[in-house]
Amino acid sequence: MSRLYVVSTPIGNLADITYRAVAVLGEVDRILAEDTRRTRILLQHYGVSTPLYSAHTHNEAARAVLLVEWLDAGEEVALVSDAGTPLLSDPGARIVQRVVEAGHTVVPVPGPSALLAALVGSGLDPEPFTFYGFTPRSGRARAERLEEVAGSRHTVVLYEAPGRLARLLAELAERCGGERKVVVARELTKIHETFFRGTLAEASAYYEREPARGEVVVVVAGASDTGSAPADTDEAVRALARSLLEAGERPSAVARELSRRTGIPRNRAYEIVHSLSEEGGGDRG
Repeated sequence: MSRLYVVSTPIGNLADITYRAVAVLGEVDRILAEDTRRTRILLQHYGVSTPLYSAHTHNEAARAVLLVEWLDAGEEVALVSDAGTPLLSDPGARIVQRVVEAGHTVVPVPGPSALLAALVGSGLDPEPFTFYGFTPRSGRARAERLEEVAGSRHTVVLYEAPGRLARLLAELAERCGGERKVVVARELTKIHETFFRGTLAEASAYYEREPARGEVVVVVAGASDTGSAPADTDEAVRALARSLLEAGERPSAVARELSRRTGIPRNRAYEIVHSLSEEGGGDRG
């Protein structure tokens, strides 16, 4: 049975590739690459001359059909992305699924991964963690994703384009609370590799002043284990919420204000406001 090799490639430093990966890329009959121009640079660096074919978001379905034909004919093929491990925020999922359905073997060749490099270098708790990839750009999907991050009890890893980083950090600070810890990993394995470690409020302010460049991974600390503040802090938050409600503010607005002023996750702020609203005889919306 023919095999499809899913090969991890360097995320920046060309030396970050395994001996096995180089051997596989040189031995297969064809290589499917997200961007043949970028992959050709890697292959030339290691003296590999295997024929390259594109496999990106716009032609993935068609390439999956063609790939199965190659495998049916007895050929062996490698799949690579521009950098790192294929399928993770990169094309390839439909290709792998089609190959599995056709009864051929899929062989992972592990190696570099930007999300894992950022996670283990962040200094935040690495287990458990959730990887969300790129955040939706707008609308309900974006709002729901940000709320998921805010409510997560464990570490979250996100990808983001440098031009949208400041906006993401500002919105996370609003929803998670400005005191939530965050690490922004930039240009991993490259000459200008940097880790910004601080709070969401600090990171938001910094990247508003200093626009990011290069590839970016954002690692956000989870909410507290209990999901609430210590007893004395919690009582102070409830007192603030009570005063805002008594002043006639709507519960939804009070929750946002609590999160902004105190740094507690917005979902916890909503819980406090809801409980106070029930105590007061009903929800005013």
